[in-house]
Amino acid sequence: MNFELTEERQMLQDTLRRYLREKYDTATRNKIIASDAGYSAEIWSELAELGVIGALFTEEQGGFGGKGFDITTVFEELGRAGVVEPFLDTGVLAGGLIADLGTDDQKAHVEEIIAGSLQLAFAHGEPTSRYDLNRVQTTAKTDGDDIVLNGHKAVVVNAEAADMLVVSARESGEPGDDAGISLFLVPADTKGVTVQGYGLLAGGRAAEVMLDDVKVPASARLGDAGKALPAIEARVAKAAVAQVAETLGAMETATRLTRDYLGTRKQFGRPIGSFQALAHRMSDLQIEMEQARSSVINAAGHLESDRAIRESHVSAAKNLLGRAGRLVAEESIQMHGGIAMTQEYELAHIAKRIVMADHRFGDTDHHLERFIALSAA
Repeated sequence: MNFELTEERQMLQDTLRRYLREKYDTATRNKIIASDAGYSAEIWSELAELGVIGALFTEEQGGFGGKGFDITTVFEELGRAGVVEPFLDTGVLAGGLIADLGTDDQKAHVEEIIAGSLQLAFAHGEPTSRYDLNRVQTTAKTDGDDIVLNGHKAVVVNAEAADMLVVSARESGEPGDDAGISLFLVPADTKGVTVQGYGLLAGGRAAEVMLDDVKVPASARLGDAGKALPAIEARVAKAAVAQVAETLGAMETATRLTRDYLGTRKQFGRPIGSFQALAHRMSDLQIEMEQARSSVINAAGHLESDRAIRESHVSAAKNLLGRAGRLVAEESIQMHGGIAMTQEYELAHIAKRIVMADHRFGDTDHHLERFIALSAA
């Protein structure tokens, strides 16, 4: 397997890295995190013009990428800079589901997404669902020509800023059944939709979304009735790979900051990085980084494989990045000392994003058990 980026991906990586280095410093990021919106409309628009969102969609969908390595190229750079803008939620999850399942009219929204003029959120998780994608209690009942939605969606990232929500709801069966789950495209200002927002520890914003007799036309359904779970699982797999790539980029930044600090901070007239105990700890981080990178490449290269192979590699990558990321974050903070906890210093935000990434799309323990189950099947 050739691990080198294609010329197009290399250009995308270089462009994105240069833009973020010049425009997305720690002070800028802290202002964005403290803002009511939780993201910068200016940064979002400029990155859309650079083609960052278009790289998340295939040519057939209106973009120019969409493959596993296109996604990891983009998200590794976003992670390296600690970007909090909702590319995962608008581009990979909600936007991707519209592109995968939508009618021609619904797919017309993809052009707006790529242009950066439409914000989306994927309202799927519920208070009792934890990491189980099929545990959907929100109901969708037919009422004449309409569908009536009722339920509670939890920790919906980007819900406050979203113009439209992609909502999962059960049309038949019981919570935990694979069959019976449908997706609906719901304008955020639809009567009966209530959004209660809050800030996230690692930056950005999420919300509890309450659906109280929300009426949408049957034409708002994405794909066939009751058959949405395979598409949801495939999209969450892509999102998980995007997230491990983002974590890898953040780990690169954490190790770079730590290496630089050990090379400049002095005790007894010598850089502290020259002391054997710290040099060995730094070497351990570099080894973990190489293992993590291999795992991300492996997962990205199998995103188009059959379900069992794809999901095995996704779970393997999530498990390894969860463990390696925690080690890198903890060791980086310890070797820095107290300065690493200062919000004005870049490592504070980067370490939070590494640690909190383990709690979305399934944590380390969840994916270890899932990998074993998939391997035994």
